[in-house]
Formats: sequence, C-alpha cells, structure tokens
Amino acid sequence: MLRLSNLTLPLDHEAGALAPAICTRLAIAADDLIGFDIVRRGNDARKKSAILLVYTVDVTLRDEASVLARFAGDTNVRPTPDTVYRHVVGEVPAGTKRPVVIGAGPCGLFAGLILAQMGFRPIILDRGKVVRERTKDTWGLWRRGVLDPESNVQFGEGGAGTFSDGKLYSRIKDPRHLNRKVLIEFVKAGAPEDILTEAHPHIGTFRLVTMVESMRASIEALGGEYRFGTRVDGIDVETDGSGQRRVRGLHTHDGGYIEADRVVMAVGHSARDTFAMLHQAGVFAEPKPFSIGVRIEHPQSWIDRARFGANAGNPILGAAEYHISHHCSNGRTVYSFCMCPGGTVVAATSEEGQVATNGMSQYSRNERNANSGFVVAIDPARDYPGDALAGIALQRHWEKRAFVAGGSDYRAPAQRVGDFLAKRASSDLGSIVPSYRPGVRPTDLADCLPDYAVEAMREALPVFGRQIAGYDHPDVVMTGVETRTSSPVRFTRGPDFQSLNTIGLYPAGEGAGYAGGILSAAVDGIKVAEAVATSLCAAG
Repeated sequence: MLRLSNLTLPLDHEAGALAPAICTRLAIAADDLIGFDIVRRGNDARKKSAILLVYTVDVTLRDEASVLARFAGDTNVRPTPDTVYRHVVGEVPAGTKRPVVIGAGPCGLFAGLILAQMGFRPIILDRGKVVRERTKDTWGLWRRGVLDPESNVQFGEGGAGTFSDGKLYSRIKDPRHLNRKVLIEFVKAGAPEDILTEAHPHIGTFRLVTMVESMRASIEALGGEYRFGTRVDGIDVETDGSGQRRVRGLHTHDGGYIEADRVVMAVGHSARDTFAMLHQAGVFAEPKPFSIGVRIEHPQSWIDRARFGANAGNPILGAAEYHISHHCSNGRTVYSFCMCPGGTVVAATSEEGQVATNGMSQYSRNERNANSGFVVAIDPARDYPGDALAGIALQRHWEKRAFVAGGSDYRAPAQRVGDFLAKRASSDLGSIVPSYRPGVRPTDLADCLPDYAVEAMREALPVFGRQIAGYDHPDVVMTGVETRTSSPVRFTRGPDFQSLNTIGLYPAGEGAGYAGGILSAAVDGIKVAEAVATSLCAAG
C-alpha cells in the first residue's frame, strides 16, 4: 500500500472525483487502482474564491513497485507507514507492585489505559470527582458563582481538556504515530470516526464526558482501580546508601498511605498545591515560560467571512479558525491561543478569590461567538525570577486582581477593544454580547495585566485587524484574565522519563511541563506508561 499526500480537489468536487484524481496524479490507468482509504482531509483557504480540499490517501495498486520507482524522491508518494501500536512489554512478572497514576486528565487517562492494557492493574488517583458529578460542580460556578476548589474546570475526571474545544491535533513530532493510538482509543470510546481523517479534529465537551466514562470502564475491566476524591498531600521519599532518592509511597489528604515505587505524576497545569508539596519534598523543578492575557470574542460569522469569503457557512469547512502572532516593538510576542470556534468563554479558576478564563466549544461549534486567548508570552528570567514556583505567584497576583475588578463574586472584568485602545475604562458593552458566565463587569483590563502585556496587546490589535477583518472592531469584547495557558513549572525528567533526582517518580503531561493540549498530553501519558512498564519488567 502507498501513501499519497497533498492531493487537491475543488471544495465542491463530485463524490466520485477522488479515484480519477488519484489515477491522474500517479499516471496510472483506472483498473490499476484496486482501492483507497482517506487518511486525512484538510483545506487550503489561501485563495478564498478557490478553496481547495487537500487529501492524504492510502492506495492499493496492482503494481506498487513500479509506481514507487517512478516517483522516487517524491515525498508525497511513499510506502504507507506502519501505524499499528504495539505494547513494549509482554507478560507481567509475578509479584509486580501496582503502579500509581496521579491525575485522571488526558495524560493520566492514557497512562492508566496503557498500563492496564499491558496487565499492570494501575491505581489511578484524582482529587476531583467522576466526570458527571464534576460537571454539575462546574456549572455551579458558571450559573451560581459557587466554586468547589476540588471539583471544577481544572480538577476531576477528564482534566481541564473536558471543558475545552476538544482539539485533537498538535505540533509534536510523532515518528511512532502514537497520536493515531490516541484517536483510535477515542473512537472506541464513542468519538466520531471523522477524527481519524480530519486535519484538525475536535470533539467538544459533551462527547468528551461520555468518552471519559467509557475509557474508565475499559481500565477497570482490565483490573485498574480508580480512587476519586483522593488528593495526594505528601510523597514519601527514601535516600539509600548511595545517596539516591527513591519514591516509597504517597500520603493522601484523609490520612491514608499508599505504598508505591512507580508513580506517574499527571496532575495538570493548575495543581499548585501539589507543585508546592513536591518542591518542598526536594523533587527537582525549574520555572517554565507561559503566557498571560485575555479571552477575546468576535461573532463567528466575522471569522468565517474573513477566512472563507463567499464560502463562509459551507458545511464541509465548518466554523473557521485562526492562528495569528505578532512580535512587538517592546520585545514581546502576542499570539492567539486555544481558539474556540462557535464556543463560549468559561470560568476556569480552581482557587477561591481568583478569576481565570478559558474557552470551550461543543462538537457542533454553533454558538454565536468565536473566542480565543489573546496572550503575551513571558519567561522566568525576565518576568518572574526567583524559585521554581515564582510563576505561580505571578498567576495568583493577576487572578486576584481580576477577581476584585470583576466585583469579587466570580464575574470577570471585561472591556471593549475600542476603550482598551483609547486607554479608558469601559462603562458598558456594545453589540457583541460576552458569553462568560457567571457574567462580566465592564472595567479597565489594564488594571488586571502587567504593563508590558498591555503595551504589547495594544500594538498587536490593529496588526491583527489588518489580517482578520473586524478583529480590532471597537465593540469586540475582551474578558480577563487568561493565565493558565500552560504550567509555569517544569518537573524535569531524564531520558528514562523519571525525575532527575527522584527514582520512581515520572513527571508527565501539562502539569510537569511536557505537553500542551489533549493530544500531546495523551501521547506523553503513553510514553511515560511505557517507561514505567519497562522499568517494572526489568526489576522483575
């Protein structure tokens, strides 16, 4: 079988046009094509008047060898890669101690699944609740302004990705095609099959809920064990005669103790108390760059027209997305982050007396507004020098300022772009209705962000307005603050995926500083699970 990439057809092509296009591209007769499967479909909208669909297909031919020889050196015609996932170990040694996974987000979920599929019967701990109970608690903040610090957008089964756009693509290099394993498992759990072929697949919150439940059932059927409402408050580390530190167990919030010598730390980017506990226990950590800014909302129809022109609204194209950035004169980079087409801005705090925002979409992406992070990149040396946890202190500072600016009741501070650019507070909002719940309070967002970020954002807005018509329209709404773009801490690990100075501790996913989004976190969970399995079998 051969893989043919970058095969383009018009947006409105006939249903049967793909086979003739394959024959034309490969210069073969129609009867030389035995069959084909669509691997990926994207679009090229650089020319709005002539949008193209771009296909990758796996084709079966009567004489593949001769076609390969004719297209030698053409990277768009090559043998189909082997994307089948294979477990790294076989039989589990008798008496093997069960590994423990802390966190049931995408990283912990896939670490637990892979370990379970290999027969290691993992124990999965999560401080939050099962996904449906957690959803009720999350809506409690959105509808009534009542926060549960242990069950919210950040904590609970499914992790922060449950309340997001559900994007399933990333820029990670994946020579082993582990992303394919993730997508296949999601489809088994109930995701739509089109995530296997769409260039920018997404799922949406409602579908993620049922998928997470299905995957939990699979893990439990394989001998895995979940313990919800279990926060890890301490790690038992022993130093042996050679001076090496080793994990021996975990202390839980209720006074319990779990003996463990292989622990996957997949706690997510907002487990600030866990970060502090690990840092105090001497686990090696260092500050990591992240970004800070706001969520910005535009009518989705504006984005569709800007990206697709007269083809806006075409069901094949769906709701348009964008990715933009600008390098500012003050040395800062402003960029769009976690763009949610046809979605809503959501309350994403996990600590009392603070406001943090994020974006969410359903699978349909049919809400009125598009929203995106409009954020400024920052780094430890320049913006939060100090110890490994200095970035957390910075996040908290601005989240507390946002809480006060919003009225101290979990409403968020908001501002019209016209007022922000004119350097005046907003007293009301215009034609664009903000989607954030439990509501917004018009104010001056310059009081909720560092001066350097405000300066950079004011420079970037008109630049983005020249790229996307209406981006800097005076009525566009910005809601603050967006501070949880990624973990501000990295728990550095070695090539064996273990902590640099604590044997048996496997930092993983976004919280450890090794992923950014559902897919990359899930892939990292697979890699870490494989490292744990290899270590356990070697010890056995």
